[in-house]
Amino acid sequence: MIRRRPLLLAALAAPALAPSLAWAQEIGSTARPLRIGVTAGPHAQVLEKVREVAARDGLALRITEFQDYIQPNAALAAGDLDANSYQHQPFLDQQVKDRNLALVGVGKTLIFPLGVYSRRIKALSELPQGGRVAIPNDPTNGGRALVLLASKGAFGLRPGSDFRATVADITENPRRLRILELEAAQLPRVLPEVDAAAINTNFAVPAGLNPVKDAIALESAESPYANLIVVRRQDQAAPWVRRLVAAYQTQEVKEFVAATFQGSVVPAF
Repeated sequence: MIRRRPLLLAALAAPALAPSLAWAQEIGSTARPLRIGVTAGPHAQVLEKVREVAARDGLALRITEFQDYIQPNAALAAGDLDANSYQHQPFLDQQVKDRNLALVGVGKTLIFPLGVYSRRIKALSELPQGGRVAIPNDPTNGGRALVLLASKGAFGLRPGSDFRATVADITENPRRLRILELEAAQLPRVLPEVDAAAINTNFAVPAGLNPVKDAIALESAESPYANLIVVRRQDQAAPWVRRLVAAYQTQEVKEFVAATFQGSVVPAF
């Protein structure tokens, strides 16, 4: 009996240790941080502030930066991330449809007004005959760019056009402008080579462009394209999701955004 007693005690102790081990591996614990993906630039800057706020609530975040709009959703769907924060609802809807992704938005974050920039002209009215205008090549942001350009008189679009507009919806183009559809992340780099480019704010700011001061055309701050925190559908009711959204949608984060970006990025909560 004496020799078996340690084994018996170990067996009795095992159930008490199991909950502690499970807690240590809970998503958002220091042993298992919540893995969240963002695009580099303002999204990443704001999320660093969110990580600071979340830590005070005992929620640990691990941030991964991406350079494009496709990989953060692919990584989330594959289980390499727990959440991401970089896209608006129309873009998410299109990705879900095109790639059959089981992803959902769970909370609003920021609005990044889309801007048109140029190194050659100071107003869209100065676009030359045959001028080249670059826009994002993804379906939703490309449509946003076309609507913005049309609203400022660069060309005419089919009545009722929205973010789903394509180049085929251009009905009047008196300057015979050439529309170049390029990957969104590449647009700041090609800006010196074109007459104008429509650039998402999260790529414009890291390139040294100030949307408020430098854009020759800019979406309204009341833009409907609010960005989202996105998770897998199976996780949307998880406690850590509510805690993440609560950490993001705080007055402290709102004040950080206002002080850091001076109106070029607008809280959507």
